[in-house]
Amino acid sequence: MDHSNMNRRETMKALGLTGSAGILGLFGGTANAKAREERETPHYAKAMKPVTIKSVRAIATAPQGSNLIVVKVETSEPGLYGLGCATFTQRAAVVLVAINTYLNEFCAGKDVDNIEDMWHGAYVSSYWRNGPVLNNALSGLDQALWDIKGKRAGMPLYQLLGGKVRFAVPCYTHANGNTPEATVESVKSIQERGFKYIRIQQGGYGAVGSTAEQPDFKKENFGGPTDSFMNENSYLKAIPKLFEAVRKSCGEEIELLHDIHERVQPMNAINMIKKLEEFNPFFIEDPFSPENQKWFKILRENTTVPIAMGELFNNVNEFVEPMVNQWFDFIRIHVSQIGGVTPAMKVARLGEWFNIKTAWHGPGDVSPVGHSAHAHIDLAVWNFGIQEAVSFNEKTQEVFSGCPTMKNGYMSVNEVPGIGVDIDEKAAAKYPITTKSNWQVRKFDGTLIRP
Repeated sequence: MDHSNMNRRETMKALGLTGSAGILGLFGGTANAKAREERETPHYAKAMKPVTIKSVRAIATAPQGSNLIVVKVETSEPGLYGLGCATFTQRAAVVLVAINTYLNEFCAGKDVDNIEDMWHGAYVSSYWRNGPVLNNALSGLDQALWDIKGKRAGMPLYQLLGGKVRFAVPCYTHANGNTPEATVESVKSIQERGFKYIRIQQGGYGAVGSTAEQPDFKKENFGGPTDSFMNENSYLKAIPKLFEAVRKSCGEEIELLHDIHERVQPMNAINMIKKLEEFNPFFIEDPFSPENQKWFKILRENTTVPIAMGELFNNVNEFVEPMVNQWFDFIRIHVSQIGGVTPAMKVARLGEWFNIKTAWHGPGDVSPVGHSAHAHIDLAVWNFGIQEAVSFNEKTQEVFSGCPTMKNGYMSVNEVPGIGVDIDEKAAAKYPITTKSNWQVRKFDGTLIRP
């Protein structure tokens, strides 16, 4: 028998150190024990207290003309909330119902930290998946939850996504004119602002509005009074001449982009893109409508021009086949439509395996919250390609503080925890949304052209 061990146990018992009271007494009572615990457990190693969702609601505003919808997620922690972009300009009113009625009911009481679980739950809770209304509402919720997580962590969103891999976000902006000469002048003025990437168009998408040509359907009072007209043959001839003029006047260093906007027949798009090869485009965007995806295989076999696609995709699964087959080169996701940061990151990571780069859709009908979410992802993903630039007028900056900023062709985010953009709800109420939206473009005979 080991008498030394018995003696130690007896001694400990006599001192009262075998119980918690004895241990606390040795270190000066409860207060000292707590102090010791704090010394031994640094702040970063302590668990954060649970925070739940109190409400989810929509804020609608149109300070720059386009309908903008922002989701606000309020939490059980006083003063802590998140913002996300749920903008669906063309059908804004129905998104409000989806957020205020259905998402609010679905989310109330849930843990704000469980973003992945909440995303999948909201996605399947309506039984029928996705669609633009549900996806925009879900995008706003997802971005708002990431905003909250960043605020809780005390970090900008890009830090939660892996940290910066570039100092700022290179962007392209748009040059336009009704003639090649007018577009050339637009390109030169943009170059003076420091942009290295410029999208060139002649008139609207498909050269709409670049001529005073009167179509037959207008003469016959067919269609709506605001319906636009597109002459496909004139457009197909104009764009190679536009590229030639810009290259001749502005040089070989500038990167040139162009958006077909799915407005021509697939074989015609392929033939035009082949003609553009000699002008070395950075990318040609949206050659085919979502109904014509199989044409990408034929396009890839016939041209080396880089292709950007995806802003009209509703479901992340639509990206899988064309990316695995490397049918396009740039992921043209509309982050506030595809479901938010969570699915956009998944598609971006998939793209890295197939050398496909990001090129998030960043038009004027995305809120500053959504543009900031784009930029945070852009800063963090290695396979970034380019970002669509944005400018905010004074009214928008009155409503939204912390907007992303542009300098010398680069976008930067507000370096604060979360997504970095806040909203003044009183200012937002001064600019109500409308229900008007017109995307109708027709041929000579009045046949609708699909975007």
